[in-house]
Amino acid sequence: MERQEALALVPVLEEQEQRLILGQFTHDDAWRLGGLLRELAVERRAPVAITVLRGPQRLFHCALPGSSADNDEWLARKCRVVERYAESSYLVGTRFRAKGTTFEESARLDPSRYAAHGGAFPLRVRGVGVIGAAAVSGLRQADDHALVATALERFVA
Repeated sequence: MERQEALALVPVLEEQEQRLILGQFTHDDAWRLGGLLRELAVERRAPVAITVLRGPQRLFHCALPGSSADNDEWLARKCRVVERYAESSYLVGTRFRAKGTTFEESARLDPSRYAAHGGAFPLRVRGVGVIGAAAVSGLRQADDHALVATALERFVA
């Protein structure tokens, strides 16, 4: 992604996060959101792994055909970015690219533990803040992000 493209994308991603705020988030909500993500992935024949976290607890996880244990590692690394920055992994990485650098070059975080690549989205509860993350791994980063954002759009509606 070029710097100009990243500069244009940052406000779009910021607006998306401001809009996709939940009223609450229970264990049952995690199951419904995870199921919706799985449904969308199956419809698209996407070879992904999916996880939904509340704090450090994994409330939902599944892996579809074509995904691998590597996708589970990507999920963990992307979710650590959400936990640390309280923003989507795609927005964090895009902000670095908009500054003309990369997360790996400038964040001073171990890239074996953190990945600012699209696919992990903060679960933000109104009046509370970020309480977890929903994440997908297995597609190009923009597509991973779009899959989670689409599911959250439907879930919030």
